[in-house]
Amino acid sequence: MKLNADVGEGFGVWSMGDDAALMPYIDMANVACGGHASDPLTMRQTVRLAKQCGVSVGAHPSYPDIAGFGRRPLSMPHSEAALHMLAQLGALATIASTEGVTIDYVKPHGALYNRMMDDIELMEELMTAIARSQFDIPLMILGTAEHQTYSKLADRLGVSLLFEAFADRRYTPDGRLQSRKIEASVYHDTQQILDQAEQIISQQQIVSSDGSRIKISADALCVHGDNQESIEIVKSLRALC
Repeated sequence: MKLNADVGEGFGVWSMGDDAALMPYIDMANVACGGHASDPLTMRQTVRLAKQCGVSVGAHPSYPDIAGFGRRPLSMPHSEAALHMLAQLGALATIASTEGVTIDYVKPHGALYNRMMDDIELMEELMTAIARSQFDIPLMILGTAEHQTYSKLADRLGVSLLFEAFADRRYTPDGRLQSRKIEASVYHDTQQILDQAEQIISQQQIVSSDGSRIKISADALCVHGDNQESIEIVKSLRALC
């Protein structure tokens, strides 16, 4: 099981997370590319760090929402959301190319990610945009029990998929991530996180908010490294994977 993490989420003199401490323990870096965070200097610095650590680089685009950190579902046509995704992907790819690094996948961020999972028409628009672009890369989405439906759509459009799961997030009974607005939607207890990770890795399933067990498909496990405590959890997850 590969570990992926959201990185490069600083902006100007403001920084978020300890990417330098996190990067040696992950396989895939979801690099913010200007929609919810980051700027050209931050993108270059993050790409360089990923290259030094031998970590695969993915684009992490969002709705154009710096003020809301990309967590607000902006009202716009699906085609416009897809264009914002491509613009951010293109910006990161251009900067990465100057460092001899290619973009290996794209993973939408925040509200764009959640809405994509709830709206199949938006997901199709994002897939179509990738298929028509110069980027022959997979789209990373949430692994769910309905993964075959998404796989068939991707096959029809000529796009490959990567499925991910979350060790530190509570799932709803329908296999979606529970909203951060609901208390206890993000786990902070180390053992709880490790237990869910082990279930995902060994059994391809999770226990949802109502206690039901849900089968999911996952190629990668998303982890977070916002502070020293979470870095220690990532180290433990690395040992599991």
